[in-house]
Amino acid sequence: MIAIVDYGMGNLRSVQKGFERVGAEARICQRPSDIANCEKLVLPGVGAFRDAISEMRRLELVEPILAHIAADKPFLGICLGLQLLFDVSHEDGEWPGLGVIPGEVVRFEDRPGLKVPHMGWNQVERKGTSPLFDSIPSDSYFYFVHSYHVVPRDPSVIAGTTDYGVQFVSVVSRGNLFATQFHPEKSQRHGLQLLKNFATL
Repeated sequence: MIAIVDYGMGNLRSVQKGFERVGAEARICQRPSDIANCEKLVLPGVGAFRDAISEMRRLELVEPILAHIAADKPFLGICLGLQLLFDVSHEDGEWPGLGVIPGEVVRFEDRPGLKVPHMGWNQVERKGTSPLFDSIPSDSYFYFVHSYHVVPRDPSVIAGTTDYGVQFVSVVSRGNLFATQFHPEKSQRHGLQLLKNFATL
């Protein structure tokens, strides 16, 4: 079973419907026991980093999520679900994350002609051979909505980058852990293929 973590922030039903469209069963789960017993785990999210990590701790979801990742069971983070994997976010202060991937979350710098948040379709250049991108060409377009981006300390985790005035990391991959800054559930054909690839790992 694919479990989609419900901590009160995120377009959970859209993610669930995306998996359903590719023939995969996915359930929205909030109980720690459901997360602990799932085969694959998806951590979506939109909104503020501080509120998200606080709510995950309040609901006692952090420990089962970290245990799932430590067991190298398939894990997919989406948007804020990518950023939460990192050590610290600098969104409206400094907030500790899950500490799964060394690095930080920083805001896009103001640049002439570029609006923040980064919103809309943009290309992802593949790095390496992550199974998440099977049957998806490099430089395919995906849908983004975010003002902050991740900066990993270990370049080996980088599985995709995107240009928005600066090259930023838009996909990470390590073992069975995958995470995207874009929203695959909003990214039409290529996004659905990515969800299918994750579901069939």
